[in-house]
Amino acid sequence: MSNQPQSMGILILAAGRGVRMHSAKPKVLQSILEEPMVYYPLRAARDAGFENIAVLVGYEGELVEEYIKREWPGVEVIWQHEQLGTGHAVKSAEHWWKKFDDLLVLSGDVPMVRSESLSEMVGIFRSSCLGAAMLSFVADDPSGYGRVVRLADGGVRIIEESDASVDELRTREINYGVYLFNTSALSAIINQLTNYNSLGEYKITEAFQLIDETESDVCVITCKDPTEFVGVNTPNELAMASGELKKRILDEHMKNGLKCMDPQTTWIGPRVVTEPDVILEPGVQIWGKSHISDGCRVGAWSTLRGVRMEADSKVLGLSVISDAVIGEGGEAGPFAFIRGNAVMKAGAKVGRFVEVKNSTLGEGVKALHLSYIGDTIIGRGTNIGAGTVTCNYDGVKKNTTIIGEDCFVGSDTMFVAPVSIGDRAITGAGSVITKDIPDDALGIARGRQANLKDWSARKSLGAKQKRGEEG
Repeated sequence: MSNQPQSMGILILAAGRGVRMHSAKPKVLQSILEEPMVYYPLRAARDAGFENIAVLVGYEGELVEEYIKREWPGVEVIWQHEQLGTGHAVKSAEHWWKKFDDLLVLSGDVPMVRSESLSEMVGIFRSSCLGAAMLSFVADDPSGYGRVVRLADGGVRIIEESDASVDELRTREINYGVYLFNTSALSAIINQLTNYNSLGEYKITEAFQLIDETESDVCVITCKDPTEFVGVNTPNELAMASGELKKRILDEHMKNGLKCMDPQTTWIGPRVVTEPDVILEPGVQIWGKSHISDGCRVGAWSTLRGVRMEADSKVLGLSVISDAVIGEGGEAGPFAFIRGNAVMKAGAKVGRFVEVKNSTLGEGVKALHLSYIGDTIIGRGTNIGAGTVTCNYDGVKKNTTIIGEDCFVGSDTMFVAPVSIGDRAITGAGSVITKDIPDDALGIARGRQANLKDWSARKSLGAKQKRGEEG
């Protein structure tokens, strides 16, 4: 045997429609913790150290291919234009897998699979010099799964439930649909697969019988955790998988120091990173590529997507933040809405009912009440008064507002962009600013106040006279 490392290809089958999902979307793109289902076997394969990965697509394959190319560079996409069974699927990818020594075939609808289990299976397979291997489990209720039938001579057969006899249906050892092949052994028999079954499909399970007959060893590897390779085929199973993965992910974060007040109401996506001494209050949701740094706190019922919180920053309750950075020691909320490439630098604060979009708030900036800040750059130390609005859209395009350092923006100021405010400038409350304000200047743009004497009395007398005329 060669001393060179053996090459391994991972083929993920993702061509099926998933009729029982009752959805026009391909089954493998159904969302679990805000990631497509196929994300999970792909990540397990990558985490196990496998580099040669391909996804076989079919039904609405353009959508799956788009996702793979966008999110998984280096993963190959192979088409199965006709869905004629798993054997036909593997045959469709022969041009790809025949260049490897071994091939692991995995379904795209097994989100619970762990990288450690894949590594262990490959280790057993290679140490035993097998021609083919599969995973099995003894189930209390084997309904819906193919049965593993062990023969007296040590061989094995896999019988689909629809083709099983009454005696075979009594067998509780089931096939999980995870297969390992020596590609030389597989190439020798792949064209011998038949479709003589109730569904008229070419089944990859027949390969075990054919490889066994060539005197290459085949075996069944018992799965330690029966939940790992259970397929997700219905909305109910989708919900169950979400709940199980949620618990698994939270457990891992808490092992590393996360302080979670109420795990039952807390949701964290699989791409989230939390550093030690992060505190999550009840009802928190964190999704996407979020990174929560050491010493941060996220308030109750807040939702974060693609957010980076630097050390010791805080999100107060009932805030919604996406695609944003909260700098060290910064604070957002309660009831803050921050989105679209917003950046809060160290010590900046965004308060109640403030929306920030595509803007940069410098160090120590404060915008604490009832304001909208869009397409704006604000220098360090500036205070934004309550009710401030940057009027960034002119009906055709978005325009930028620039506010300098150490400015004081009076309450209810409207900045009609594009406009620039110099350092240390001040705006009078209630102003509509349409022109640039230079450094150190006071900008006021509002009508002069007029006080009409005895207005209330005259208004009351007029009302009485009107009522008399009408009477």
